[in-house]
Amino acid sequence: MLLAITRVIDAVTGAIGRSVSWLLLAAVLISAGNAVVRKMFDISSNAWLELQWYLFGTVFMLAAAYALLKNEHIRIDIVSSSWSKKTRDWIDLILHTIFLVPFAFLLSWLAWPWFWNSYKIGEISSSAGGLIVWPAKAAVLVGFLLLSAQAISEIIKRAAVIFGYLEDAADAKDANEMTEH
Repeated sequence: MLLAITRVIDAVTGAIGRSVSWLLLAAVLISAGNAVVRKMFDISSNAWLELQWYLFGTVFMLAAAYALLKNEHIRIDIVSSSWSKKTRDWIDLILHTIFLVPFAFLLSWLAWPWFWNSYKIGEISSSAGGLIVWPAKAAVLVGFLLLSAQAISEIIKRAAVIFGYLEDAADAKDANEMTEH
């Protein structure tokens, strides 16, 4: 049952992670358009600059869980590469449990009132021509909620690999690559 839950979490994280990549294109196009208009017509708006910031921030927050799903998060490979696979699995399990989950849950918990208060008052940027602020704060909240869920999924999968209930996807990928060559 727990592995079924991980499949649902992984599917949601994967869909969101792949989708937010389009926000990068939007941010680049807005940035380029803003630069062209500013240089050609000497017109600028803080709203365009803030929109770029919102888009990049949203990508960063919503893609954090996707990076965890794809095992692309930052680690010290120069040290961990000398450890056995089983040791790396145990380290991931322990550190995800004692650091990542409490951190992600705490920041989700703290982000809720921060977002909600902004939404309730209709908070607007203090910059002239600035945008409403709550969507950016919502991205922080959703990002940490997704990271929390994905961290739980990774803990379940790592424990299943360690105790022999699941074949490690990375091992299966490596085996497939070796047979193709």
